[in-house]
Amino acid sequence: MRKKIIILTTTAIFLCGSCSSDNTAVNETPSTPNTPQQNTYTDAQLIEMVQKDVLKYFWDYAESNSKLARERYHTDNPGQDAQVVSTGGSGFGLMTILTGIKNGYISKAEAVSRLTTSLNFLQNANRFHGAWPHWMNGANGQVVPFSPADNGGDLVETAFLAQGLICVREYFKNSSDAAELALSQKADTLWKGIEWNWYTKGENVLYWHWSPDFNFQINHKLQGFDETLITYVLAAASPTSTIDKTVYQQGWARSGNIKSMASQYGIPLIVNHNVTGSTIGPMFWSHYSFLGLDPRGLSDEYVNYGDATLNHSRIMYQYCITNPKGWQGYNSKSWGLTSSYSRDLDGSTGYAAHQPNTDLGVISPTAALSDMPYTPTESMSMLRYLYNENYNKYVGTAGPYDAYSLHYNWVTPRYLAIDQGTIGPMIENHRSQFLWQLFMNAPDIRQGLIKLGFHSTQHGF
Repeated sequence: MRKKIIILTTTAIFLCGSCSSDNTAVNETPSTPNTPQQNTYTDAQLIEMVQKDVLKYFWDYAESNSKLARERYHTDNPGQDAQVVSTGGSGFGLMTILTGIKNGYISKAEAVSRLTTSLNFLQNANRFHGAWPHWMNGANGQVVPFSPADNGGDLVETAFLAQGLICVREYFKNSSDAAELALSQKADTLWKGIEWNWYTKGENVLYWHWSPDFNFQINHKLQGFDETLITYVLAAASPTSTIDKTVYQQGWARSGNIKSMASQYGIPLIVNHNVTGSTIGPMFWSHYSFLGLDPRGLSDEYVNYGDATLNHSRIMYQYCITNPKGWQGYNSKSWGLTSSYSRDLDGSTGYAAHQPNTDLGVISPTAALSDMPYTPTESMSMLRYLYNENYNKYVGTAGPYDAYSLHYNWVTPRYLAIDQGTIGPMIENHRSQFLWQLFMNAPDIRQGLIKLGFHSTQHGF
């Protein structure tokens, strides 16, 4: 389960004229939120629009000094936490920027300059046995404690960042341009500086946190199935601080207990999700590790991850169609539950891990949009719903807002790096397999996967 609990107050914005978009990419006459603006963009136009929009989060609204991803950006309070950098979100941002270069949305030279600034910042930022903290101060690189005992290394957030670093390394590694080659080499150095095996405590499992003040006090083991698979893959692939296969088998795979024989709506779960009962967790569990890691035809001795991620998405879609709690606004065009900003049943607002076991009537657009490689037809319906049918209600300056509830006539005009950051890369993987190819063809990643007993029908091992 993602440990991110945002304790800051989230303003509830109701659809009464305060949520109209200022997105300059769309030249439409604004209408009031109670009269949804109807657009007729083609699917190809919609794909390009949303990818350009989410890129703005990491380009236009990046933290001013480090040029990494701000943890959050609130259009109703733009200065809030302006210097708080998200480590994992920054990894997603690196991949979003690469996608922007590839598609011609930003110039390569400008991006290389920006990325060099970011990697220089990471080189000088606080690290704890090679791992960066969950949050950093963008002005000076110092840790911003996530909680009292979480003021040190966060191995999972570091893994999300490292996934992006490897993609940067691979994208520029054969360049004849000196600045591009130096950027690739810096990304490689940063990746090799992570001490993955320190986070085992000498046991056959990886631990999420270590603090110089509290040691391993949080005691959070990484066990599947959730968002942390990439951590084991990278730890096995590390040329400097690797882990043994047994750490993966007994830790992530729980000696085979990761495998599930249960099903929902007649669809096999494939893996046991880290939730109570035979059900599924929030959708981001099938996104974060798979921005670079290609699940298609990817299997170990226990499960096929292509089936697991596809079925996760199919079950989530079917749950929203079935809508057992009777929420208004759940249908084939408006669907998807994942962790995001939220409105609770008592009207309070904050953050919640939306999933079938915690369904609060809130839709998080990143859930369905980032499912594009798994459920392209259903995800495209969601994209049309947002941009063609409800643009002025649910889309803002950096793409779809983080969450909304038609049942409560509520939307928050706010963004989180970890939610915006999966949309562009996953859509691009659907379109061209761009990031999957970069990451899976990296020699050390391939070696690490083979070491853990993985086979990939898509990548020939």
